[in-house]
Amino acid sequence: MITASALGSFALGSFALIVGLLTLTPGLDTALILRTAALGRRTRAWGVVLGIQSGTLVWGVLSSVGITAVLTASHLAYAALRWAGAAYLVWMGSRILISTLRRRAGADPGQDDPADEPGADDSFGSGWRQGALTNLLNPKVGAFYMAILPQFIPAGAPHLTTGTLLAGVHILLGSLWSGVLIAFARAFRAGLRRPSARRVLDRISGTVIAGFGVRLALGD
Repeated sequence: MITASALGSFALGSFALIVGLLTLTPGLDTALILRTAALGRRTRAWGVVLGIQSGTLVWGVLSSVGITAVLTASHLAYAALRWAGAAYLVWMGSRILISTLRRRAGADPGQDDPADEPGADDSFGSGWRQGALTNLLNPKVGAFYMAILPQFIPAGAPHLTTGTLLAGVHILLGSLWSGVLIAFARAFRAGLRRPSARRVLDRISGTVIAGFGVRLALGD
């Protein structure tokens, strides 16, 4: 006979497998963390990581109590959040791309980011805000949690507690993988901070981030 405990363990393991595969899939979070860490901003990079994971926790809690159902059911609310997220990502990516053009136009190619570029400082707080906004302004994260999370909450289990626990699993896996990304970026930091490599890194990162914004705007 299958016990409730066994069902709970199976649900936890299945959820961990799904979000683990999602975590390993390269995407917006990966690009943002790698670029920040590659520029030598370790403090800011961890701020970005914890900002992203804070957003994950919020989506997990909201999904557990059914609030994100309002978002997915309301076309207006979903569209408003989608457009806000798209605008933010396009703005962020564009500013990175513009900074490469300014350096090419005559600024010292070895200098740090200009003050008006997103991510120009190494403060934990600014990294946290960037990561949190990137996550919370993406309604697809909320839609994913609303579609997946309830399926892994066993019958009779407290929704808020169980949902928060499952979100915690996602946060743990995401944080561990982010640590690997930061270590990888720091290992190649010297080469990536050369002017030519920096321009390539910024162009790729800016294009990827802005591209995610355009994709989000054009998505259903």
